[in-house]
Amino acid sequence: MSRQEQAEKLQKDWSENPRWKGIKRGYSAQDVVRLRGSVQVEHTLARRGAEKLWNLVNTEPFVNSLGAMSGNQAMQQAKAGLKAVYLSGWQVAGDANLAGEMYPDQSLYPANSVPQVVRRINNALTRCDEIQWMEGKNPGDEGYIDYFLPIVADAEAGFGGVLNAFELMKAMIDAGASGVHFEDQLASVKKCGHMGGKVLVPTREAVSKLVSARLAADVMGVPTVLLARTDAEAADLVTSDVDENDKAFLTGERTVEGFYRTKPGVGQAISRGLAYAPYADMIWCETGTPDLAYARAFAEAIHKQFPGKMLAYNCSPSFNWKKNLDDATIAKFQRELGAMGYKFQFITLAGFHSLNYSMFNLAYGYARQNMSAFVELQEAEFAAAERGFTAVKHQREVGTGYFDAVTTTIERDASTAALKGSTEDEQFFDGHAQHQRAA
Repeated sequence: MSRQEQAEKLQKDWSENPRWKGIKRGYSAQDVVRLRGSVQVEHTLARRGAEKLWNLVNTEPFVNSLGAMSGNQAMQQAKAGLKAVYLSGWQVAGDANLAGEMYPDQSLYPANSVPQVVRRINNALTRCDEIQWMEGKNPGDEGYIDYFLPIVADAEAGFGGVLNAFELMKAMIDAGASGVHFEDQLASVKKCGHMGGKVLVPTREAVSKLVSARLAADVMGVPTVLLARTDAEAADLVTSDVDENDKAFLTGERTVEGFYRTKPGVGQAISRGLAYAPYADMIWCETGTPDLAYARAFAEAIHKQFPGKMLAYNCSPSFNWKKNLDDATIAKFQRELGAMGYKFQFITLAGFHSLNYSMFNLAYGYARQNMSAFVELQEAEFAAAERGFTAVKHQREVGTGYFDAVTTTIERDASTAALKGSTEDEQFFDGHAQHQRAA
C-alpha cells in the first residue's frame, strides 16, 4: 500500500468511524504515515484491550476498577470478576519502580517504570490464559475467565515536554496498555493529586501533550483510550500567564520561584476540562472529597458543550469515606456517578492498601499466635475457593502444571515433572480441605 493509500485509509477511518466522533487531532493523516516507518508492528494486546475498554465504557452503566501493583494482584481481580485493571503511578512510585526505591508520588522514578509494570501485568494475565487453555477450558465453558483485562495506566505529567509524552505513550502501547492518562501539572514538581504545592502548566501546553499522546497512538496504529486529567480544582499555581484560557483565574500574585498564583476550584477545573475535551476520550477532574454535588456540577458543565463526553472519577483512598458520607450514599456513590457520565471509576491505591493491611494483619497475628495465625489465613483461603479463589494451590497458580506440560511434550517419559508428587498434589486435592474440617 502506497503512502497516499495509507493516508486515505486512515483519514477515512477518522471521518467515518464512530470511535473518533468529536475528536480533534491537530495533524493530518499524511503526518502520521510519514512518522510510521515502512513496517508497522502489530500491538495485539494494546489493540484488543483498547477496543474492549472502549466497548465496555460505551455499553456498561460504568466500569469500576482497582489499582494493581503486580501481576498477581491483577490475576485476582480477573478471577474475582472485575473487567478492567488500573495502574497507578503512585503505587509504582511506592513499591514497583525500576529504581528499586520507595518514593512518594512526585515523578521521582525512571519514566519507563509504569510501562514495565504494564508488561508485567500482561505477562501474568497471559500466563493465566495459557494455564486455563492448557487445562482444556474454552470460551463459553462454565468457569472460563477472560483474563485479558484492559489496563488503564498512569503517565503522570508525561515526565517532560511533548517529546517525552510521545515516547512514553509509545512505551505504554508497546507494553500493552489499553488506556493512558496524562495530567496538567508541571512534570518537574509533579505531586499526588491529594498533596499541596501543585503547579499547573498553561492550558495550551497540556493540550499539546494530549495531541502528542494521540499522535503516538496513531503512529503505533492502536486506538488507545486517552484520558485527560486536570488538577485545577486544588492547584493554585501555574507556570505562566500567557494563556488566555488561564487569565481569568490569575490573582496577580507571584511566588519566589516565579510561579503565578491562581484561583483554584470548580471554575478553573471546568475551564480546563472544556479545553481538553476535544482532544481526549475521557475527562478526569481530581477532587479533594467524594462529593456527588461537585461531580454533578462538573459533569453538567462539560456536557453542556460536549454532550455525552465520557468522564472518569478517582474513588480515592485519600478520602476518609465514612467521615464524608453515610453508608447509604457510599453504597450508591458509583451508580450515581455512572448516571452522570463517569463511565470509568477506579480506586487508585487499592493494591497498596490491600497488600499492606493483609500483611500487617498476618504479621501481627503471627508474632503473637505463631502458626495459628497462618492457619487462620489458610482456612480462609480454602473457604474462598467456593467464590473462585485458586491461589491456595500456589504451585498451580504460577504455572507449574503448564511447564510440566511443556516438559512432557518435549520428553514424553520425563520423570522430572514438578507437580506430580508435590505436597500440593498430595495435600491440596479437591475436597481435602473440606474433609479435614469435617474430621
